[in-house]
Amino acid sequence: MINLDQQQTFHIKQEEAKDGYGRFSIEPLAQGYGQTLGSAIRRVLLSSLPGAAVTQVTISGLKHQFGTVKGVQEDGVDLLLNLKKLRVAYSGDKPVKLELSAKGPGEVTASQIKTPAQVKITNPDLVLAHLATSQTKLDIDMQVETGSGYSPAEDRKTNKVGLIPLDADFSPVKRVNYKVEETRVGRLTNYDKLTMEIWTDGTINSADSLKKAAEIIIGYFGQVVSPSTAAAPVPTQSIAGSQSNSLTIEELGLPTRIANALSKNGYENVSDLLSADKAELAKVRNMGEKSIKVIEAALKEKGISWEG
Repeated sequence: MINLDQQQTFHIKQEEAKDGYGRFSIEPLAQGYGQTLGSAIRRVLLSSLPGAAVTQVTISGLKHQFGTVKGVQEDGVDLLLNLKKLRVAYSGDKPVKLELSAKGPGEVTASQIKTPAQVKITNPDLVLAHLATSQTKLDIDMQVETGSGYSPAEDRKTNKVGLIPLDADFSPVKRVNYKVEETRVGRLTNYDKLTMEIWTDGTINSADSLKKAAEIIIGYFGQVVSPSTAAAPVPTQSIAGSQSNSLTIEELGLPTRIANALSKNGYENVSDLLSADKAELAKVRNMGEKSIKVIEAALKEKGISWEG
């Protein structure tokens, strides 16, 4: 029972509960509050709850998503689409690694993935691939991260051959419905009854998701009631600063040969360089150890440190 104001109270009842689904009734609410609460809770459930997802993978024998792996029925695109369906329960702050090593013939399922103790796969029956013969092997390394909402693969651009970023849907809530009906309190009929249906991916139950959504909303309203000022960020000289992100390769004043080699291999700005491994970059055609030193010197002149 939750106090709404000095006189009004309402009750929350879970009317149905099963795997990945819950139906709740909230009543009696003052007229108009059914729509107010329903809309706010639905929006938060779908967009703001934290979850975990696979963000990047390395598949043996697959250099890019449009390739194929010998003996595997699925091509690269289908393999990645299947991996995107993997649902993972994990709440840690740091990325974790999952490993899959399978040998044919037969189908490969998510239950064969090796996970750390703090990670649980909630759809172990998910079929990831089909291997043709006893000689067919499939090795996959996956990185799982936590977040909220949707994160496109473009946000995790990489220049490492074979490392494939994935679109990540972190939201553990897949679908939400709500409806508002009239309900009676004594002789009065001008009250609302809010019914909410919540479908999750199994990494969280529907009751907990409803509570977490309410906590997030309370946090925002708490800031309205008692505003607090965030501390001003302290300026730093980190390599991720605005200067390094805004500089293009041309602005470094590199020799034409080096600038052209970088451009042809997808290095368009300084942030691309800073995320690259020096040893791998030195192997690029028309590059080498001397070119790496020239690049380091050009970055240093701009006050940028390259630790790659």
